[in-house]
Amino acid sequence: MSTAQRPLWPSRSDAGWLIFAALAFAGLNTLLYVLGDRTSGAWGPAAGLVLQITCDLTLVLLFRYPGPVCAFITAAAFAMLAADTFAPGLLVPVNPLALTTVPTITPVILSQAARVLDKRTLLCVAGVLAVIAARPWTPSWATTPFGLLSTALPALSSLYFEARKQLLQSLRDRAERAEREQHLLAEQARAAERRRLAGEMHDVVTHRLSLMVLHAGALGVTSADPAARAAAEDIRREGALALDELRDLVGVLRNGTEAGPRTLSPAEPGDPARLAEESRSVGVATDLVVDGDPAQVSPTVARTAYRLVQEALTNVRKHAPGASATVSLRYHPGGLDVSVDSTAAAHPPDPALAGSGSGAGLAGLRQRVELVGGRFDAGPRPGGGFRVGAILPAYVPTAEGSDCDPGARGR
Repeated sequence: MSTAQRPLWPSRSDAGWLIFAALAFAGLNTLLYVLGDRTSGAWGPAAGLVLQITCDLTLVLLFRYPGPVCAFITAAAFAMLAADTFAPGLLVPVNPLALTTVPTITPVILSQAARVLDKRTLLCVAGVLAVIAARPWTPSWATTPFGLLSTALPALSSLYFEARKQLLQSLRDRAERAEREQHLLAEQARAAERRRLAGEMHDVVTHRLSLMVLHAGALGVTSADPAARAAAEDIRREGALALDELRDLVGVLRNGTEAGPRTLSPAEPGDPARLAEESRSVGVATDLVVDGDPAQVSPTVARTAYRLVQEALTNVRKHAPGASATVSLRYHPGGLDVSVDSTAAAHPPDPALAGSGSGAGLAGLRQRVELVGGRFDAGPRPGGGFRVGAILPAYVPTAEGSDCDPGARGR
């Protein structure tokens, strides 16, 4: 990151503690100045204090200007070394209270520079400062150990903790990547299983249904018995409808690769009005309320609504004898809101009829609704009875929807 792009402080907490540390070291140096000897050179008694406080304040600029700050601290250390060697008392008192011979802020500078400088540059800076602070040409127990503790130790410790931090981040990234790959593999396996099921349904079930429709059609043409012809026509019509719905289901399983264009119309068997008529014909008072244009939704969504109404009315007949039902279909540009509300049962259900189902009807409806991107809801009504409803989108992104939906929705 360039200097122009690097922020002054990485975060507000960093800003707070950097300013606090700079002021704390400035106060420490002022205390050493008050309690200890002054400098006695030509630059005055406060020359060393001014240099130390200037170095302390550069800590605030470390994260934006790490190179210049480290260079300034190194230059200050060289200046203190040169003054101590050739002009004692100029920048460092002859008998200083501090045992270090580099700026007192040096450990903090080196420990934080590991966050913004590359390893090679930091090691070079720390090595130069360690030599200046330790003064191996004149080793002394008063300077050498403290010089190494104030330079080499903070730099090496910071490099260790920074490397550990990067390792932990790398492990976290690797774990997250492995988890994403696992989810991707699971999704690919589910997609492969859906394609396999779609292939089996297309190759086996569709073939058998086609033969059944053809045989029923032939029987209706050749039979001399009117009842047989009527029965054959019923079989042919129901088989053709089953083929259409099977192709739609195969298309959804294959993400729409098999489904072809088809539009529901009020005259087709998939019309919910037919379900309401069938329900009324067996003694269930059923009202149908339709609001909006059915052409606003795609065929897949329309058939999903048809299946929901069919299953809900079947449950009313099986589990709520004597109840009435209201089927509501509200078409709008955003999709379709469908609900089937039934009243409480007038008398107990027939045990044989109530137990004839698989018990997975509502669960299957929920899966079908969620498959097309809708929301399913079912449960008892506050005043008695039961409600089954769903909020369905107008369009499902399958090949069927992409082929015929623009025309069906009038876009």
